[in-house]
Amino acid sequence: MRLSPFFEDLKSAYGAEIDDLMTDSAGHDVLAKRLKAKRGQLAQLLPMIECNPEMVAVAFHGGMRFASPEVMRDVVAQEPEDLPSWSTLLTSVTLEPWAEALAELVLKDPNGDQFMVVTAGLEYLQGRSASSSEPDHQRPTSGCGDADGDGDQNDRDFDDDLDLEEAGADWLAEQGFDRKDRFSGDH
Repeated sequence: MRLSPFFEDLKSAYGAEIDDLMTDSAGHDVLAKRLKAKRGQLAQLLPMIECNPEMVAVAFHGGMRFASPEVMRDVVAQEPEDLPSWSTLLTSVTLEPWAEALAELVLKDPNGDQFMVVTAGLEYLQGRSASSSEPDHQRPTSGCGDADGDGDQNDRDFDDDLDLEEAGADWLAEQGFDRKDRFSGDH
């Protein structure tokens, strides 16, 4: 799928924004709570829709369904000046009832129409990356394993850990610290 430079930049910023909202400092999942707070602050966040749309678009996270992936692929290939209108895109996007209420508020803003299209593009991309990331963890990645791709991932991870540990020990020794033999207690 081809992304315009505009959506390429926003995609990573949007993903980072969602990641920031996902967990608190103790590692607890607080995404739902933080999204609810973001939705409640939408009116105050509207001035940011032109300069930082990704920070406001997260309020719609999980609130859009896409009937036509082809239309959405076309949208994310466009630069902002070439985007369709929100009313045109509504034939391919369905909003959850709570998201409809937010959209009504946003569409009162002069930049609201374009913001809703950008938000739909970001949500589409986020949904694609979330759904496509799961199978990637189960497939061998290119360049890893033996020639026929049947290598054992755990063996590779263990070898990588040993290499990193050895490199770290070498660096510490270069800094003047005494080198500890990792295997000294095993023999």
